[in-house]
Amino acid sequence: VPERPSKIDSFAEKLSGWLKAESRKPRKQRRTVKQIHADLVSLGFEGSYGWVAVFARRWKEDFQRQQNTTGRGVFVPLAFEPGEAFQFDWSEDWALIGGERIKLQIAHFKLCYSRAFAVRAYLLQTHEMLFDAHNHAFRVLGGVPRRGIYDNMRTAVDKVGRGKARQVNARFSAMASHFVFEPEFCNPAAGWEKGLVEKNVLDMRHR
Repeated sequence: VPERPSKIDSFAEKLSGWLKAESRKPRKQRRTVKQIHADLVSLGFEGSYGWVAVFARRWKEDFQRQQNTTGRGVFVPLAFEPGEAFQFDWSEDWALIGGERIKLQIAHFKLCYSRAFAVRAYLLQTHEMLFDAHNHAFRVLGGVPRRGIYDNMRTAVDKVGRGKARQVNARFSAMASHFVFEPEFCNPAAGWEKGLVEKNVLDMRHR
């Protein structure tokens, strides 16, 4: 089937430039694809959001492939079985409660296979809040996966060793034993190792 001209063709160069510029920004400051689509529309683009989303996904795949070929990074595709694993992360957001602007600590759970997720807000990131978040997430999601994937948060890890060596906090270890799952911890500053829940945090923030 011959390729037909697309509405996005005349905006491809500008869109590529925007995506490249966004990739250099801190993650929290990047525009979403929906925002980029709105900016393109303001310049006269008449295509749908779906066209821009497909273009952005392909651009990102090409960009990652180029990084691999220049030795600047390695990307390992991850596949999970049903019930195998979940990812957890905290984020900070603000809410108006009783007319007062209050900072909230948001607990995010995401199942690695189905992408089902649970989100719960607290005022603090203490052990009590962490354990309560796990209890409610497992209740809402209908069970406990075999392992959980975390960053090296202070309520879970007392000391980070070489490689995957971790001195796990005694209270956190007791909680994992209670629910019977195996905790795993990412390498320092390697958020892509739990990219599913990191994406969930980003989506929740924009909502």
